[in-house]
Amino acid sequence: MIIIGILGDIGSGKSYVAQNFGYPVFNADYEVAKLYQKNKNIFNNLKAKLPKYINSFPIEKKDITDAILANNNNLKKIVKIVHFEIRKKLNNFLNKNKNKKIVILDIPLLLENKINSKEDILVYVQSKKSLILKNLKKRKNFNQKLLKKFKEIQLPISYKKRKSDFIIRNDFTKRSVNDGIKDILKKLNK
Repeated sequence: MIIIGILGDIGSGKSYVAQNFGYPVFNADYEVAKLYQKNKNIFNNLKAKLPKYINSFPIEKKDITDAILANNNNLKKIVKIVHFEIRKKLNNFLNKNKNKKIVILDIPLLLENKINSKEDILVYVQSKKSLILKNLKKRKNFNQKLLKKFKEIQLPISYKKRKSDFIIRNDFTKRSVNDGIKDILKKLNK
């Protein structure tokens, strides 16, 4: 099984690229959202660490945002609690798809949390900053301060680019993404 990890800046279109490969995708953001909605254990752990912010189940995204913006350490606490559960879900995904030719990992902190292995293929999604910002502002819960906090815990973009095996240029058109994916799959199938 070939594991492809998708890297890129926040809002660069990583999830869109991942979905367009046509192979099973592990989307960590989606899995985290499900945990907040359905996992009482995560709720209890977060409530114990952040009682001032987390006090109703299912967990509201606004409560998580408020906690992160209030204190730099809160994001680390949240990541620590959620990360363990996401690793378990990732392992289940990989086991379930072990007979697939390729699987895609759409995990925002893939390198930061040392989730990838040396054999994984890393694909960097490159987009213009102006297009990224335009796209981010369209998001329902866009928050400039929150964006800044997440960027602070990420490795530099230049490092992610250097570590990547391939670069897909995303100008937010289907064609640019699909052309990049076709090129990558052609090279992997040689």
